Amino acid sequence: MNALRSLLASARRKDPTVLGGSVATLAALFVVWKWAANREGETQGKLITDLKTVGDEEYDVIIVGGGTAGCVIASRLTEDPSIKVLLLEAGQRYVCVFVRAVTECSTCGDIYSGKDNPNTLIPCAYFNYWRSEHDWGLFTEPQEHAANRTVYWPRGKQLGGCTNLNAAMFHYGAPSDYDEWAELQKGQPGALGWSYAAIHPYFEKFEKYNPSQAWPDVDLTLRGAQGLVQVGYGGYCGPYTNDFIKACRAAGVAHSHDVNTHRGTLGVTKVMTYIDNKGQRVTAERAYLTSDVLARDNLKVATGAYANRVLFNGAGPSIRATGVEYRDASGALFVSRARKEVVLSAGAVHTPHILMLSGVGPADHLQSVGIPVLADLPGVGSGLKDHPVIDTRYANKYSDTTDFLRPKTLAHRVQFLKAVAQYQLTGTGPLTSQVAEAAAFLRTDDSVMFPSEKYTKEDAPEDTTTGKAAPDLELFLSATGYKDTGLTLFDNPSGYTFGMHAVCLRPKSSGTIRLKSKNPTDAPLIDPHDVEDYNDVKTLVRGLRLIDDIVKQEPLASRIDRSGDTYPDLQHDLSGKTDAALEQFVRENVSTLYHPACSARMAPLEDGGVVDPMLRVHGIPNLRIADASVFPSIVAGHTTAPVYAIAEKASDLMRRDLSPDYKA
Repeated sequence: MNALRSLLASARRKDPTVLGGSVATLAALFVVWKWAANREGETQGKLITDLKTVGDEEYDVIIVGGGTAGCVIASRLTEDPSIKVLLLEAGQRYVCVFVRAVTECSTCGDIYSGKDNPNTLIPCAYFNYWRSEHDWGLFTEPQEHAANRTVYWPRGKQLGGCTNLNAAMFHYGAPSDYDEWAELQKGQPGALGWSYAAIHPYFEKFEKYNPSQAWPDVDLTLRGAQGLVQVGYGGYCGPYTNDFIKACRAAGVAHSHDVNTHRGTLGVTKVMTYIDNKGQRVTAERAYLTSDVLARDNLKVATGAYANRVLFNGAGPSIRATGVEYRDASGALFVSRARKEVVLSAGAVHTPHILMLSGVGPADHLQSVGIPVLADLPGVGSGLKDHPVIDTRYANKYSDTTDFLRPKTLAHRVQFLKAVAQYQLTGTGPLTSQVAEAAAFLRTDDSVMFPSEKYTKEDAPEDTTTGKAAPDLELFLSATGYKDTGLTLFDNPSGYTFGMHAVCLRPKSSGTIRLKSKNPTDAPLIDPHDVEDYNDVKTLVRGLRLIDDIVKQEPLASRIDRSGDTYPDLQHDLSGKTDAALEQFVRENVSTLYHPACSARMAPLEDGGVVDPMLRVHGIPNLRIADASVFPSIVAGHTTAPVYAIAEKASDLMRRDLSPDYKA
């Protein structure tokens, strides 16, 4: 009880984040009540924190990065007991999270795994990871075309990576996106293996769909049933979500029961999630690094291992990856050797960072920071894409949104305690919200939503989609309004808000990842060139116009508390703004949807590619990459599902090479 009193006292302090303090309170309450009974304590003993026990050993395969893809590949490769694997993850041990106010907990002890952490398990608690020790804490360079602002980029720093701290939205993107991936390979061996028809079985391989009585119209024959990652309509669906769907339909948006099929992804829908039937988030670690997997004699998982560089022998055509140099938190260096392959799965920021630190990348840039060039690959760190998003906020006259997670009133506190009790007893309720509960995938050339009498051809964005059934714009509703990815508080009259958000799904702007120096402890320089291409601005302006149209439709229109019309941080007045004013609003407020990709693209070398269709780095046949950095182009949707599919395919490709008798 002393720990609980300390917790509640700490929770009264002001937190710089919108959701941080209260979600931390929620997390700690959950710890106190449930940890002793449900803790997956076996995980602690399976994860290696003393790197001396894995250094100076030889493995068949070393995987750098224990995020989404790394967990998949480590699990799949070690299904073959003859393949010895080392998985290196920079994220260090967890400790019990009491509002981030303590470093030791006599009640719970240390934890070493995200799947034991309430900030992972409770779907709405992921904001508590942001700017914590389990986030890389990255910011972009000042964005010239976005009011010279730096933009916060959350990146998971723990096993499971960003599956611990994203909005848990299960979405493929458009089928034609993958056909474009295959076309961009220009006939290289294996190119056709990336078409939608060829890659779709890997989506089904990871997916285990949980049918829902509340959403009976999903065609179960089109959903995966035997995979390791639970997906479905798990999680909360608040009344505001149903109002959003109805308002979208009133504005002319078609309704879709399932946006993850060959029929395409257009329409408005309650999003499918990575939330199981117990109301808990499903991460790559929970799905793939189970206690049985961690018990395998041929797998070692080392945490707190920061990769410095990949090691090589030879030069030119004979160059081969031979191992990885890494360090612990104190800076002590270790080396592990790879007999057969090294895999980079450190994500679209850190994979190119590690490649360049290793001497693989644009020669002129490497020379400028004093790194010897082992392989001149100009595409490393180039072509960076992200989904830019604009957030808008509305005062809600009803007390049914999740603003009570940051309690300011007695009513908020009562709601908060009720929600905690409901979740504790049933695994249901508002705490199972992943915040972004519904989304609409649209085309900016749709004449129903953008009629010619209101929108001119000159204002129309260029068609950047991969086909007529593919979107270039996403709108989604959030269960609370937020600003600056939840880092900035804002005033509202009612105490309750909801958010509306516009996403440019096929941005033309592209940026770079570059080295700050040759020191591996220096964070990379991230420059996405946000909204540099005017087409992206035009797309987002159309998104804002459509948001304004949708919030005027019933039943959403009746939700808006008009006493907030004069509040500067609420966007009740979009219809009164000129296009020029909206363009300025875009540049001053554009943020990230946390979907960096394409920074080590799968493409021919002459097109700036870094890997071939077998995911092998050009010129280095035993070094592979498997994460969002290899996307040939960014998908028109959310990126977790494609990364799972890439990792499943990468595992098959590797097992065929490592075990000639392997059959997928």
